[in-house]
Amino acid sequence: MKSLKLLPFLFCFLLFGCEDIIECIFNKRPEIPDKSFGVGYVNNYYYEEFTSEIKNEPRDDDYGYTYEIYDDLPEGLQTYANYRTLSIEGTPLVSGTFTFTIHLYVDPPEYYDEDSGEYEDSLCSYSTSKEFTIIID
Repeated sequence: MKSLKLLPFLFCFLLFGCEDIIECIFNKRPEIPDKSFGVGYVNNYYYEEFTSEIKNEPRDDDYGYTYEIYDDLPEGLQTYANYRTLSIEGTPLVSGTFTFTIHLYVDPPEYYDEDSGEYEDSLCSYSTSKEFTIIID
């Protein structure tokens, strides 16, 4: 019975190689935090922010972060990226419920491994996305 439990790991090892399995066991990947945006009001300044990270990576400050927004934010709001932090701010001009998707792409640094003579720069995934909603009254 024990050998059957190890079968998926053996299959993954053969399919992906040792490095990929070890990295994905630790699940190193970009992560956008769960965030509930506060209700905003037409013609009143609005500000919300969050900070992303690389899950299970103590050196996540060394990565490059790029954000893209799909679907529309309320008219009058804009996004600003400051390294790992994304802010949404401005003065909304229209009311409604606005759903949008934020995509995060990371560019890992290259660390030189003296033992292997190679550069280490791999994650399980280099991007992620999450859907959010802002309500403007």
